[in-house]
Amino acid sequence: MKPTKILTLTGLICLICCAQIPFSWAQQGPKPRIVITADPELDDNNSLIRFLLYSSDLNVEGLIYTSSQFHWKGDGKGTKWAVPGREYSRFGLNLCPCESWRWGKDERFIHDAVGAYAKVYPNLKVHNSNYPAPAELQAKIRYGNIEFDGDISKNSAGSDLIKSLMLDDKPGPLFITAWGGGSTIARALKAIQEQYEYTTEWDVIKKKVSRKVVLLPSGDQDDTYASYIKPNWPDMEYRQFKEGPNYGYGAQLGAKPENAPYLTPAWMKENVLTRGPLGALYRVWGDGKQMVKGDVMDYFGLAGHTNEELKKMGYVVWMPVQPKDSWLGEGDDHTFMNMLGNGLRAYESGSYGGWGGRGIGNRDAVGFSFATPQDTSANAMVTALSTANNRATKSGDELTFPNFFPAAQRDFAARLKWSVTAKYANANHEPVIKIEGPLTVMANVGEKIRLTGAVSDPDGNAVSINWWQLPVGNNTPKVTVSNPTSAQTEVLIPKDAMGGQTIHLILEATDNGTPTLTKYQRIIIKVREK
Repeated sequence: MKPTKILTLTGLICLICCAQIPFSWAQQGPKPRIVITADPELDDNNSLIRFLLYSSDLNVEGLIYTSSQFHWKGDGKGTKWAVPGREYSRFGLNLCPCESWRWGKDERFIHDAVGAYAKVYPNLKVHNSNYPAPAELQAKIRYGNIEFDGDISKNSAGSDLIKSLMLDDKPGPLFITAWGGGSTIARALKAIQEQYEYTTEWDVIKKKVSRKVVLLPSGDQDDTYASYIKPNWPDMEYRQFKEGPNYGYGAQLGAKPENAPYLTPAWMKENVLTRGPLGALYRVWGDGKQMVKGDVMDYFGLAGHTNEELKKMGYVVWMPVQPKDSWLGEGDDHTFMNMLGNGLRAYESGSYGGWGGRGIGNRDAVGFSFATPQDTSANAMVTALSTANNRATKSGDELTFPNFFPAAQRDFAARLKWSVTAKYANANHEPVIKIEGPLTVMANVGEKIRLTGAVSDPDGNAVSINWWQLPVGNNTPKVTVSNPTSAQTEVLIPKDAMGGQTIHLILEATDNGTPTLTKYQRIIIKVREK
């Protein structure tokens, strides 16, 4: 949704120049508590870099290495392991049972990312006072269940940390991502079950943990959700998303015209790769890097070779080669992009939707294929990924879920700029929105609701605004917003609205800085029962 009118220094829209005052991000209510569990896939590395740039918006409780069907360390004792149907037995391969699979010696990609964050922390703190100290993040790093694919037979430092967080008495949900497999999470839950199942406390503990934990998966990458978590913890929310931006491998293949410029080598070099220590760690096509030496699945760092040449070199080419320095992937972003304090309040409910998409509406696990279809030809991959990128975004209520990708990319670029900019005045910062009155209101059918917002900009930039309706759920009553580019607006609750329905309105503010940045505020109107 693009704002259509530039508002000047009048009335409730005030453009405030406060370049000497570091902007302090404020969120309604406490920051979401979140745990990251990740395997050493190169797009996990990229997602982690983006995540750390948004750690100002979150209460980071854990940064935990875990295994998956694609990456596991082994026990170092010569034990060989294999699970039928995994990638090492597909594509004509017959490489396991083996002692380890695609796990680097002394793997430290989480440590490395936090180390790079530490180098730029003084700059980040200038632009947002809520960034956590590097020592706080370093203290949250653990190794989880990394030895074998899906093994939950014993505790680990990572599962112990997750267990303690699940059992603590801090208020609010505990969001736990699974960028790799779910084994470390499953082990924490199994340890709780083993400790309490045959005690008088079990019912209370099980209800508490089931109510508290919200799982944010990137697929079921080791089958532990299907085999253990869901059968034993059926009431635990498993939040998955659809219709959101494509942050994954191959996002540039068939990308929408408005998204394509943010995936090019030129954009990546200008806004990411040249942006200090964090940008230097970020992976792109043809960058000369490889997560694990000799990994037959990881040919992305090689430049100057065709698909056929790479196949002859022994690589499994499951995605066609892209231009050097172009977008490679951040396939786990959707798990945390709705946790951000951008005003969309998407963390409050899976159905609300935000920069990570909106909830699928069920808790069944979605399988994870790592984008490796049996037909790995370049043409087949282009067709499959192009189809995925261009899925219709029309919902059953005929409202269109917006394309948030450009705004998210510009915001990412701005935060990377913060990381290398020591003066507040030398970078752009998002507008600030305030709504007069509560953010959740009750209304009757046929009632006219007046909404008033105020927008300021910490850099003194001009700001354009727009009110629009975000589709949430099915059969949402569609409303018309009068004067959508004005600070004051009205909406009429339609006569066909039913009691219990909700209408979600967004006030969107975009500045004209470089890059242009967007902030939102969601207002929820609840229709009263007649």
